Amino acid sequence: MEFDYMKYWEEFVDWAMHYVPRIALAAVLLVLGWLLIKRLQKILHNAIERSHIDNEASSFLQSIVGIALKFVLLMVIVPVLGLELSALVGILAAIGFAIGLALQGFLGNFASGLTIVFFKPYRVGDWVEISEMFGKVKAIQIFNTILTTPGDKTLVIPNGQVTDNIITNFSTEGRIRLELIVPMGYEQDFPKVKGVIETALASVNHILMEEPKAHIGIESYDTHYINLTVRPYIAPDDFWEATFLVNQAIKRELSKAGVTMAYSEGVENGPIGG
Repeated sequence: MEFDYMKYWEEFVDWAMHYVPRIALAAVLLVLGWLLIKRLQKILHNAIERSHIDNEASSFLQSIVGIALKFVLLMVIVPVLGLELSALVGILAAIGFAIGLALQGFLGNFASGLTIVFFKPYRVGDWVEISEMFGKVKAIQIFNTILTTPGDKTLVIPNGQVTDNIITNFSTEGRIRLELIVPMGYEQDFPKVKGVIETALASVNHILMEEPKAHIGIESYDTHYINLTVRPYIAPDDFWEATFLVNQAIKRELSKAGVTMAYSEGVENGPIGG
């Protein structure tokens, strides 16, 4: 049986003449619609800023509006392609139901996002600890909360995991506590070393010297030295800078006071350099 190339070529030409203009028009509408959505989102963002809505509610609202606008764009493009809108809606409903059963966690994250926005256990800009992760709240989205760590790492935490765990909000009180360890040789006088550390803390501007005062005490006894815990209070935004400055100041003051520390894992004792 001889293969009829002309028949299939004519069918392809008929298909192309029927669908290519539709596909081209749909592509143009997609690009224009996408640009329009970006423009509308920018207008909404500016309007929300002028209305002084909370940052967390603003981020959440913009996420929902963005998804809704993209869905409307899809509904506009579908008829242009010659597809039945009612059939597509039915298919999407069935797919949505199946996905909803398979991805119940996402729905839980959405519900948790609503809980976070309305009950406000934290706000954008707060320093929090969630699931043993510490960072500054950058955004509260539909499904996730975005944190930025002091080391400039971005943490994406599902909202369901947020509401299922203990949330520690350090910004509620406006301060956090540094927890530093200073090893002290057994032969050293603790009251003297404590006084030296207090002098070092007083020289760092980031330290909150009023109430509550810094805690300095003996935490544990190691094989070759004693571990002192130094816990001064600082503003959350000063975390890393204060950590570096406090360690630098303690080293400087210990050197001035002639306090020796354990070298080579406690085998030798020697002076501390400036």
